[in-house]
Amino acid sequence: MLTIAVSKGRIFEEALPLLASAGIIPIDDPKKCRKLILDTNQEDVKLVIIRATDVPTFVEYGAADLGIAGKDVLIEHGSENLYEPLDLKISTCRLMTAAHVDAPPIGKRIRVATKYVKTAQHYFAAQGIQAEIIKLYGSMELAPLVGLADCIVDLVDTGNTLKANNLEPRDFIMSISSRLIVNKASMKKKHQVIQRLINQMAEAVARQN
Repeated sequence: MLTIAVSKGRIFEEALPLLASAGIIPIDDPKKCRKLILDTNQEDVKLVIIRATDVPTFVEYGAADLGIAGKDVLIEHGSENLYEPLDLKISTCRLMTAAHVDAPPIGKRIRVATKYVKTAQHYFAAQGIQAEIIKLYGSMELAPLVGLADCIVDLVDTGNTLKANNLEPRDFIMSISSRLIVNKASMKKKHQVIQRLINQMAEAVARQN
């Protein structure tokens, strides 16, 4: 049995062609059913549908053999007990700072709202900026508007949400894309089948790009 953890939504949708390239096609549609373990056209392959932030945890502890997770999630998770053999180059966006359009440039002491605590701490420390990090789980754009923070660190795709709330992207931190991750024990026990899947998906990524 091979179990692959992936989050519902954009990552799942963009991963489907890559999974299909490895001969894996889900029979169940997560939009139409509430099943959390999806059957596929291969009896010995299952897809586990979980929150994006939980994907590396499921893979690290062996509840899933493989997973598809954003680089932002992997950095925050911070585990060395995972292999990250392939950049799938899907669900791409930018991790950036953002502030109110009328806000002054970032000073040496600031308050930052984000769910990317580790990444933000590392980034501002490297810039020589003393940052007080406030962890939020959602509605990040609200923080500068109500005086909770001077700026935010968040993912930016189109920038439309920032613009709608009178915010603007400021400093680029890093490019983000989704990666294929593998449980280390599974890689040893199921090496042949996992390596074949990695190779097939790598070929599909190369064709798409």
